[in-house]
Amino acid sequence: MGPRVAAALVFGSSAAVLVVEIAALRLLAPYLGLTLETSTMVIGIALTAIALGSWLGGLIADRLEPRRLIAPALGVSGAVVALTPAGLRAAAEWVPVTLFLVAALTILVPGALLAAVTPLVTKLRLTSLTETGTVVGRLSGVGTAGSIVGTVLTGFVFVSRWPVSGILIGLGTLLLVGSALIGWRTWGWTGTPALALVVVAGGLASAVVPGDCDTETRYHCVRVVADPARDGGRTLVLDGVRHSYVDLADPTHLEFTYVRAVASAVDAVFPEREPLVAHHLGGGGLTLPRYLAATRPGTRNVVSEIDSGVVRVDHTRFGSPDPRTEVRVEDGRLGLRRLDPGSRDLVVGDAFGGVSVPWHLTTAEALAEVRRVLTTNGLYVANLIDHGDLAFARAEVATLRATFKQVSLLGRPADIGTGSSGTRVGGNFVVLASNSHRPVDLRATQEALDARHTGWRIATGAALTTWIADAQPLTDDFAPVDQLLQPSPRRSR
Repeated sequence: MGPRVAAALVFGSSAAVLVVEIAALRLLAPYLGLTLETSTMVIGIALTAIALGSWLGGLIADRLEPRRLIAPALGVSGAVVALTPAGLRAAAEWVPVTLFLVAALTILVPGALLAAVTPLVTKLRLTSLTETGTVVGRLSGVGTAGSIVGTVLTGFVFVSRWPVSGILIGLGTLLLVGSALIGWRTWGWTGTPALALVVVAGGLASAVVPGDCDTETRYHCVRVVADPARDGGRTLVLDGVRHSYVDLADPTHLEFTYVRAVASAVDAVFPEREPLVAHHLGGGGLTLPRYLAATRPGTRNVVSEIDSGVVRVDHTRFGSPDPRTEVRVEDGRLGLRRLDPGSRDLVVGDAFGGVSVPWHLTTAEALAEVRRVLTTNGLYVANLIDHGDLAFARAEVATLRATFKQVSLLGRPADIGTGSSGTRVGGNFVVLASNSHRPVDLRATQEALDARHTGWRIATGAALTTWIADAQPLTDDFAPVDQLLQPSPRRSR
């Protein structure tokens, strides 16, 4: 085998392993969340595949003819890669208990086969013991370079331009083409036609298996669902979870309970129709910016939304917001740093999802930035989501109490400990925080909650201290948010 062909095989197979790894993480995020655990699991499986493939590839290369094994390794890995989108989505939708097994196999099998290519090619290139170090070192370097290129291209180019399913089916096709070329040049391997049918089947299956998206962005699988009960109603669904609801004809209509709670708090704290300067951490469907623009003419909204794809969906499917609403494609915490001190009447934190949380927005250091940009009588309103023992929600409220003078928690009575009966189910909570010397009018807030039929109550003072219990504040140095958060076992769609 010539040096160029050898380098191309090692480079391409190494790059393909990283493409599969990143794409698998994207496919699993709608079902497991884009969390530390999900990332760790996918990376662990990929590294296991590389280790297993390298070991077995070297072992087999010393016992069999390596030239006969490269084409089948590429072809079979290509077929499995092409089936991955349909396999993972079908398992998640129809047989969820098998998701981890299917995920492991769809990463482990192609990863091991592709990793085996390097020792097989190395064996073919070793013609003299005097150049062992040179050959092994050169091919190892080429393989590492391939991994880097695969990672960079997938993260910065592929995902922003093509659906994840298209990326994997395209990669499977390329691997199959490589298998055919190598097979033809070596010993006329005849398995390509059968595997080509598998790749085609994978492409067709990915088009009909549930879990398809209207749009795949860098961070989310996005769908917009029309409300059959309301002509102008549209629900923004991110990664299978109902994220925002917008009424195209009536921006004052608030469908979700937690959004009604946020609006109730804002309306109780600030005089009616008074324009505000508001900053929003997380955009989604821009429900609250639209509401503030409609009910408080002259309000200036600035939104930090990290996903440019979601911003495009907002404009194309929900219509452009009020001209005084500025949407910046940026990380929320970096956006806060760019704001002047005391420049915001209101900061709304709504960047948290049901299965993943940007942990760097939860810490004392991040909340200190929020406090810095608020005016003397400014208000921070944040949406929290948690279930189970509410460990994350309690830790976040503890962090807020360590940062702000006044903190109140809004939620279902059973969930916040103000109800005499009822089962704690978790879900959404809204927390109010302020450093104002003027106390938040909790009576007016409760009346507003009741007027909007939320069924929610307010916990503050000693009751909130009891609810927080022994939860510790979160800091940049210690914020195990992924471990504290418990997603809902019943996910809304």
